[in-house]
Amino acid sequence: MPYITVGKENSGHIELYYEDQGSGKPVILIHGYPLSGASWEKQTAALLTAGHRVITYDRRGFGRSSKPSSGYNYDTFAEDLHKVIAHLELRDFALAGFSMGGGEVARYIGMYGSRGVKKAVFIGAVPPFLLKTQGNPEGVDASVFEGIQKAVSADRYAFFTEFFKNFYNTDLLLGKRVSESAIQASWNVAASASATASVACVPTWHEDFRSDLSRIDVPTLVIHGDADRIVPISASGMRTAQLVKGARLVVVKDGPHCITWTHADEVNRALESFLAEEGTAHAVRPATTGNRT
Repeated sequence: MPYITVGKENSGHIELYYEDQGSGKPVILIHGYPLSGASWEKQTAALLTAGHRVITYDRRGFGRSSKPSSGYNYDTFAEDLHKVIAHLELRDFALAGFSMGGGEVARYIGMYGSRGVKKAVFIGAVPPFLLKTQGNPEGVDASVFEGIQKAVSADRYAFFTEFFKNFYNTDLLLGKRVSESAIQASWNVAASASATASVACVPTWHEDFRSDLSRIDVPTLVIHGDADRIVPISASGMRTAQLVKGARLVVVKDGPHCITWTHADEVNRALESFLAEEGTAHAVRPATTGNRT
């Protein structure tokens, strides 16, 4: 199995598990919490069929990657991504991040610029800034994140059981767009994650990415479900589309947080169409907001 060494802790190397499939224009898919790169299976299949080279990797602490005791912050996550890109010698690649993975997309460009980046995609992503403050009244109250962190610390397995109900909006979509088996598979991946990472990643959800978004100067697509209970569209997707010049917003009607699974056809159509458009790095597309799929 392929791994990339991104650091060292005591006597052991910190390694990221990755998969590099297909040929053509490269797309890096960055997963959300508390899953792994395997959660992109519906997008991977579609993008491979469309002729793309598809790269997925497991964030440190999750999936088959190493589970160190530190490094659970977006500067380190972006540095890890940078090492993946350098190791694979990628050029003219697209970055697509789901949920927490959208933070890597934003912080990577914020730290390293858009050199080599062809396009950027945010799907149900946490940017621009989820924490409610005096200067950010659209955000979520800090007590919500504190409660989540306490719940994960107390019994992460019980937390994940409840979390996935809102991850997939099971009260409305179970048996229609998501099965019990798919939810159990997600729970199994979450349970296999590092206990340290499961707790430490929660505060990163309200990182302030506004300055990072201001540096994005490549064509950008934002896809978000209008029924997202984990990362509300009004506090995230809609604002990201406004802050990134020329960004395109696609709103998935009745879409929960994990639209990459429940509404995969809609997500894949928007993603494939966007990636197929001609354009060079640093080009900016006209904004089209409020699209429905």
